[in-house]
Amino acid sequence: MSTDLHPFDRAVALTATGVPNQYRGQASPDYWNMVGPYGGITAASLVQAMQQHPQCLGDPISITVNYAAAVGPGAFEIEANPVRTNRSTQHWILTVLQPDADGKMQVVTTATAVTAVRRETWSVSDMPMPAVKPAAEFERVPPLFKGVEWLTRYEMRFVNGILPKEEDGSERDSLTQLWVRDNPPRPLDFASLAAVSDVFFPRAWLRRAKRVPAGTVSITVYFHAGREELAAVGDDLLLAQARGQEFRNGFFDQTAQLWSKSGQMLATSHQIVYYKE
Repeated sequence: MSTDLHPFDRAVALTATGVPNQYRGQASPDYWNMVGPYGGITAASLVQAMQQHPQCLGDPISITVNYAAAVGPGAFEIEANPVRTNRSTQHWILTVLQPDADGKMQVVTTATAVTAVRRETWSVSDMPMPAVKPAAEFERVPPLFKGVEWLTRYEMRFVNGILPKEEDGSERDSLTQLWVRDNPPRPLDFASLAAVSDVFFPRAWLRRAKRVPAGTVSITVYFHAGREELAAVGDDLLLAQARGQEFRNGFFDQTAQLWSKSGQMLATSHQIVYYKE
């Protein structure tokens, strides 16, 4: 595979296997997390599978990804099935499979998604972009954890809500706001927007200043912008905001929003996260 490709494009590159609706990819060390690939890059690979499918109708408007197990090193397969196509919407079931130690294919991720043909209608935002200082007024933050490779793939400039240096268990607001984009900069598209929607560290780590084991169980991303709006963003920084809502009995949920620098809402997301005491 060409080394001239952006690390993101290498990570989401898929080839058709010859079996209908089936694609093969390779887990990327460029986006490695603690025990497997960064969850956002898995979501991005699923968006990529839909968009390169010859029957794909329109653009993504939502995807829900359920992480059944960690994707391991090596090759994986994606089954991308358009199970229902209507006049302007298309419904998908997607599965990521990978061989276990005995070579038997196992499901590691499941997903459902909807693509659609967008039409101009009355439109309004009930959640305007927060009034924050421009990205240039905030220092670029180096990766917060050594050895977590995916963190090097993003330029992050925290407005507020960076992780506390001391793990003292003190409670605080779970809100984080940061300016973020791919590193090196890359034009925004649906796959990379899906990935950056998962860029936030676990809210429990901020809410209580204690880094317990945690991992996303399920994430839903809603795409509010069409391809023209994404093209207008180019490789500029996005304002990303996330906040926890309920932390209870080993699980918490998190809601997030992403805006372009011009103030247009590009995507929102919601996820449920496991944490261990």
